[in-house]
Amino acid sequence: MLYKECWEETKSQYEKWWNKELKKPLLSINAPKKFRRHQEYEWNGWDLLREKGDPEKAVDNFEAMAEDFLFLGESYPNLWLNLGPGVMAAYITGFLGFSGDTAWFEHPMEWDDIEKALISLKQDNEWWVYTKTLAHLIGKRSQGKFLTGMTDLGGIMDILASLRGTENLLYDLIDQPERVINAMDRILELWHICYDELNNILSQYMEGTSAWMGLWCPTKWYPIQCDFSVMISPEMFEKFVAPYLREQARRLDHTIYHWDGPGEIPHLDILLDIDEIDGIQWVPGAGNENVDSEAWLELYERIQNKGKLLVLNGADPEKISWLFERISPEGVYVSVYCDSEDKAYELLEWREKLNG
Repeated sequence: MLYKECWEETKSQYEKWWNKELKKPLLSINAPKKFRRHQEYEWNGWDLLREKGDPEKAVDNFEAMAEDFLFLGESYPNLWLNLGPGVMAAYITGFLGFSGDTAWFEHPMEWDDIEKALISLKQDNEWWVYTKTLAHLIGKRSQGKFLTGMTDLGGIMDILASLRGTENLLYDLIDQPERVINAMDRILELWHICYDELNNILSQYMEGTSAWMGLWCPTKWYPIQCDFSVMISPEMFEKFVAPYLREQARRLDHTIYHWDGPGEIPHLDILLDIDEIDGIQWVPGAGNENVDSEAWLELYERIQNKGKLLVLNGADPEKISWLFERISPEGVYVSVYCDSEDKAYELLEWREKLNG
């Protein structure tokens, strides 16, 4: 791969990690190169929306960035189709709000309109057409140079919250649970139609699958989630969320649950009892201690004791050694950003010296 050395070895490491065969952690290290071709580059993670009229420019910006960065360990250049978190709602309603650095999809509808909209996916929907166009365009551009990651379709209940409105849906869980379940059943089916169609496109240009989380898999994988769950009890999570997570994990080859913030902690035991889910990604949330904090060690222990993979993005490179003195390195993926080549190679050397 042009922008990533030792890609075959990296693929092998990922395959072993998914199979829970590694004793050492996966370590994804990004750092700017010491000698850079581009003194400045314009890449921004929102470029596929910012440059909707000229997505080729967005890919040019990404490649300029990739030329000047190191992708060490299990890191790799990953241009994922970022149209905002939960873009599948836009495939149903046609609504996507964008401010330049964030996208949103909440567009409250009446139940009759939602049920009509969920009958089938409109193939001429602007955002669905654009996503497939990007998959082909970026897939072709990526060959031999970088990977193309799946778009962020969203969680099943999160998508419904965009369609119904968050506050309305909270009332509906109590007042109209049958309608909620029927809608989620339909969203689940449409979700997998979208995933499979996009995956069929991307598989023409690359081996395996990638997504926003930065993990590669030789087969079909995806980060599943329910951000809405911070507002509901474990009992409601068990009834309205867990069955859909289990079914998604059953249909995909591998899944990591995107566990987003302290508000989701009460649901951990339920998540850990879903055997079909391979692992958990912990995201502490804005304003809280980082993933490498002592505050979360007890949670990591619970996850690892259940034999789940553990994903920690955005760790402090200065705390990696400290972290792995306190948790098992087996089945762990950690991503870090280093501000220099020297620090990046130093961290990689530390990992190589680990036992295992």
